[in-house]
Amino acid sequence: MKRILLTVSVLFGLISVNSLFANDEQMQMGNHHHDMNMMDSRTSLGITGEMKQHQLSNMRGHVAAIKAIVGFISDNKFEEASKIAHEQLGLTPEMQTMCGMFNNEKFERLGLAFHKSGDELGDILKTKDVNASLRALNKTMGYCVECHASFRQ
Repeated sequence: MKRILLTVSVLFGLISVNSLFANDEQMQMGNHHHDMNMMDSRTSLGITGEMKQHQLSNMRGHVAAIKAIVGFISDNKFEEASKIAHEQLGLTPEMQTMCGMFNNEKFERLGLAFHKSGDELGDILKTKDVNASLRALNKTMGYCVECHASFRQ
């Protein structure tokens, strides 16, 4: 029963994050309604071209990493999950630099908090405590939701 609840909860979270990606891309492509109530009020990061595609690729990689972590948790493979959390979600020097490239203090703060929480998740996964791991994963995904609710490309 616990695994079913875990799977349903994570899938709901992934669908929500995926929906945010889809909404962001649709609005940028001009495929949105012209109703003023539908206007995207999130802050634009003002990035275009190659940088936009790089950022989108990074975020899709984060979603794939979360999916893999959930799979490893459900299979009791906590070491593998921890490795992915550290390597793909953690605060690497590259991610630290990237978070500061957008000249937006809130975006940088959220990005750094997300990546630090990825490292915290990796540490907690090593304890093999499912409940603590899920709480840490929830915290990490919370930064995704907050950032996507606040910013668009």
